[in-house]
Amino acid sequence: MSILVVGSVALDTVETPFTKVNETLGGAASYFTTAASLYNQVNLVAIVGSDFPREHLDFWRNRPVNLDGLQIKEGRTFRWTARYHMDMNARDTLDTQLGVYADFHPIIPEKYRSSELLFLANIQPELQMEVLEQVPL
Repeated sequence: MSILVVGSVALDTVETPFTKVNETLGGAASYFTTAASLYNQVNLVAIVGSDFPREHLDFWRNRPVNLDGLQIKEGRTFRWTARYHMDMNARDTLDTQLGVYADFHPIIPEKYRSSELLFLANIQPELQMEVLEQVPL
């Protein structure tokens, strides 16, 4: 059974009371893709910039993840910076840079359209409708 996921892939900088990480793999589609790939084939549709680290692509290539739907465009990858508080349930967004994500329109490859499951990760409702118009219901 294959799973189609459409959403954000980002580079996150996150500070907690205990540590800070800079430009780590982030985004709702990234997290879902990684977790779901433990169980099934995942077909990822997202966009990243030309600055997206190859190590993250290699990470997914070593899992059952199809990257044919990952658009790589000239420019900067979506970035999000946040600081979490001691209770870890509260956080402040310090910076958001959309980069190439600002012009993202999902294109579902033909071979993805037969995926048994669809997960619409965190994207604008208009983009979710673009996805639904491309896949059989």
